[in-house]
Amino acid sequence: MPPAKGAEGDTVTPHIGSNAPQAANAVIVDQIFRALSDPTRRNVLERLTSRPASVSELAAPYKMALPSFVEHLKVLETSGLVRSHKAGRVRTYELAADQLKLAEDWLGRQRNVWARRLDRFDAYVMSLKEEEKK
Repeated sequence: MPPAKGAEGDTVTPHIGSNAPQAANAVIVDQIFRALSDPTRRNVLERLTSRPASVSELAAPYKMALPSFVEHLKVLETSGLVRSHKAGRVRTYELAADQLKLAEDWLGRQRNVWARRLDRFDAYVMSLKEEEKK
């Protein structure tokens, strides 16, 4: 099924249920943006860009209870932005940066939609100016 078109002819993301793979992708993108919405989680991601780290290393700079911090890590892991593995009693997290590509792709599509809309608006304004000169 081809993508739906909006009022201005722009591609519109279909509603969940109309296309299962796209709907699943939309859920993942929602989880990524939810994960990125919190400054603590964004900071953890930034720290993981240099190297993997244990829960205690990641939690050290924060003045919050460890269970609260672990909830942040769960959100990051659910979104697929980080992966963890356990060796003995130590759980280590690492960045899964490839997952950010889904959010980047979504943002790129939105940028393209708005660029086309602004181009059409600019053309409309220019046509009004031309008519005004006549």
